[in-house]
Amino acid sequence: MLYLDHNATTPVDPRVKDAALPFLMEEFGNPSSAYALGQRAREAVENARAQTARALGASPGEILFTSGGTESNNTVLKGVPRMKNGRPAHVITTRVEHPAVTNPCLWLLEQGMDVDFLPVDSHGMVDPEDVRRAIRKETVLVSCMHSNNETGTLMPVAEIARLAREEGALSHTDAAQSVGKVPLDVEALGVDFLTAAGHKLYAPKGVGALYIRNGAALAPLLHGAGQEKGRRAGTENVALCVALGAAFRLAASGVAQEAARLRALRDRLHQELQERVPGLSLNGHPEARLPNTLNVAFPGVAGADVLARAKGVCASTGAACHDRSVAVSHVLEAMGLSRERAMGAVRLSLGRHTSEEDITRAADILSAAYRKALGA
Repeated sequence: MLYLDHNATTPVDPRVKDAALPFLMEEFGNPSSAYALGQRAREAVENARAQTARALGASPGEILFTSGGTESNNTVLKGVPRMKNGRPAHVITTRVEHPAVTNPCLWLLEQGMDVDFLPVDSHGMVDPEDVRRAIRKETVLVSCMHSNNETGTLMPVAEIARLAREEGALSHTDAAQSVGKVPLDVEALGVDFLTAAGHKLYAPKGVGALYIRNGAALAPLLHGAGQEKGRRAGTENVALCVALGAAFRLAASGVAQEAARLRALRDRLHQELQERVPGLSLNGHPEARLPNTLNVAFPGVAGADVLARAKGVCASTGAACHDRSVAVSHVLEAMGLSRERAMGAVRLSLGRHTSEEDITRAADILSAAYRKALGA
């Protein structure tokens, strides 16, 4: 199997598994319990919180453990005030966000709030000037992803956060795809909230983190016994918290070197595919892009047909079939791509275990699959 879908999910790193395993078995205490078993669990959770904070340039008290990126995003979007200056509050986001942001924003519209979905250019990047023009007195939050999960395009988050702060609004970035792939520092970004998801970071599914800047007001999404300082009720999943902390520690220790390695492999894959597939086009920004992500359009065919013939290759397409109809990716559509080009899109996302041999094999298999699809 050639796994080239690391933007969808990552395998659990064995070192992450080893760190978490004791807390699934003998160290099963409740972190809220006063006796030694419970206090060891509490210490493990707080150590994981410190590891996560250190990797993001935050303080431990600014880290909230969640069930993943979706919950983190919902916590922010549904936790901001509904009214401002006596009028319905206003939220700004983009047209290329993950559904975990887009759908909560649509829910906010149903609740009577105002939401602006800003356009992007042909590379999938939002213009900070569009953000500046969209901000008004009632704006409470600007939410812009750090990198796009389909194209890898990196957004000008720091500039957007600065604009929001100058106008008295909070800022949020969904960085689920960026964590571990590019260096991240919440102080440098200037955001008030940042989302991370464990399963994009070689930790298990079902755990994530939300950075909440000290002093940023946010109503809790879940109410109950008051865990996580009252910000998220529910007994902590100690094993998953430990796993996430270990994953953050491992990623932070070599993020720059791994980014350089992945970028070289990604660019080599792109070059080899270009040599084999005339008319192959790149979707996304040519430079400001995640080092592991390559979204290309195979001309004259559907990306799904290429992958169906690329036996053993795991990757994603730019279009999906639903109830006998084909839905083109909303990201590629927002970028203004033709339907034909969007239909031919394939996302290839590399990871920690991708090798040079994998790149050669992938180029051979995908180009052969393309020729078969073209002649079908």
